[in-house]
Amino acid sequence: MESTIVMINLFGAIALLLFGLAQVKDGVTRAFGARLRTGLATGTATGPRSILSGFLATIALQSSTATALMTASFVERDLIKPRMAQIVLLGANVGTAVTAWIVATGIEWLSPLLILAGMVLYRGNSSARHGGGTALIGIGLMLLSLYLLGSATEPMRNSPALAAFIGLLGDAWPVALALSAALAFISSSSLAVVVLVLSLAATGIVSPELIIVLVLGANIGGAIPPVVATLSGPASARRVTLGNLIVRTVGCLIALPLAGYAAPLLQMLPFGPAKLPVDTHLMFNILLAALAWPFSRALSTLTARLVPDDAQLDQGPKFLDMQQLSTPVVALANATREVLGVGDIIERMLLRASDAFKHNDMSMLAEIPALEKRVDLLQQEVKVYLSKLGRGGLSDENARRSIVIIDYAINLEHIGDIIEKGLLQQVGKKASLGLKFSEDGYSELRKLFDLTVDNLRVAQTIFVTRDFNLARQMMEVKVEVRHMEKQSAERHLERLRDGRTDSLQTSSLHLDMLRDLKRINAHIVSVAHPILDESGLLIESRLRDAAE
Repeated sequence: MESTIVMINLFGAIALLLFGLAQVKDGVTRAFGARLRTGLATGTATGPRSILSGFLATIALQSSTATALMTASFVERDLIKPRMAQIVLLGANVGTAVTAWIVATGIEWLSPLLILAGMVLYRGNSSARHGGGTALIGIGLMLLSLYLLGSATEPMRNSPALAAFIGLLGDAWPVALALSAALAFISSSSLAVVVLVLSLAATGIVSPELIIVLVLGANIGGAIPPVVATLSGPASARRVTLGNLIVRTVGCLIALPLAGYAAPLLQMLPFGPAKLPVDTHLMFNILLAALAWPFSRALSTLTARLVPDDAQLDQGPKFLDMQQLSTPVVALANATREVLGVGDIIERMLLRASDAFKHNDMSMLAEIPALEKRVDLLQQEVKVYLSKLGRGGLSDENARRSIVIIDYAINLEHIGDIIEKGLLQQVGKKASLGLKFSEDGYSELRKLFDLTVDNLRVAQTIFVTRDFNLARQMMEVKVEVRHMEKQSAERHLERLRDGRTDSLQTSSLHLDMLRDLKRINAHIVSVAHPILDESGLLIESRLRDAAE
């Protein structure tokens, strides 16, 4: 009976740790998700920046798996180069090791304070405060789980059965490696397994060599969930996660025979033998990052050979299943997924135009016309699909949702037209003629380009979640864009009056691009209108009442 209680306490503490990790990830994503994704997508120009981006993203999300999946999605959309993606994941591995090291420093006493502070923040009105509060509560629960793990493993010190089992593992390192990897895979967290090993190490019944082997197994197992999650994804995403698994596996297999030699060296570290699991985890990932970094290009080439390119798929819709029209809720979900895909295509078009503007590279514009044709096709298919759904009769709520989906699809199609017929021509003219904007004008347009991409990503979130606070923020952004456009136009005219040659040469381009980016943002912001209209916060006219 006593052993049963010990196991319940042990698994309950591990479950609390995993729940805390999930809360941190959800809270940080809610509070800083858009900024985090933007920072990760734009922070990979060089190897050091890629390492740092992966490290910081994992520290924030408390999950190298989440960072790996996010990075794979960016590679899929050509926002990150495959070689840099492999370096990002090296930084992510170090990030999760640093997290384990921090939580093992004996700060469990902070748990009640963090949970209290998190609850205070969670009661705030903004989504950012909600997210920050959730993250703090998650960190508090993680620290609390460490205390519970220590209490749960205390009775194991004098357990003959556990001592015998540990003895068997100590004589069979490959079995111990596989067991630890399996636990990390099942829990989708190498951190959880390292913390469990940390608790077992405190009992004094696990040898230093076995601790190192168990930590190595956790590293292998932690790299498997992203591979499984991307199995049905495109080849570019599968290559990223497979590359990370290859790096960790090769590193662990090289380190495994050296565990007996490494144990005495690691025990000499000033942090004490009780911290050996987290010290091993950190040192292994730092060394792995340093040694694997120079081979990132070769690794990308290898994964490209192991995972062949996808066959060319039909450009038509992927989710509009006619068999589901008899179930309106499922059909609306299908249409929502399809329109989100249209939004991703629009983002790709915007990024192509933005990159071509920044680098004066015409080749980056070549893909835009084909993408625009696909946007036209998909939005037309969505409209036809939802019109067929409406023939069967819909509830008021489903009818409203259908209209919202169609409106958003139409607005995305308008954005595609503006990019192809406006920005494509303007950026192409700048690149082909080698025109150079004034430094101020160039900076203003770049800032507006970046803000437009960020706004589109937030709009995608609003479209799915119908978050009221995000919708209000989006309407405030519309005013900010209008002010940016007006101020940039006024400054440009001032430069013309000053006789600036660079401004004279690019005058029409500057004003046309300002106009088109403003129009694009107006279509993006429209996603917030239905949400605010339902709350009675929109008025039909922007004119002030004469009686006021």
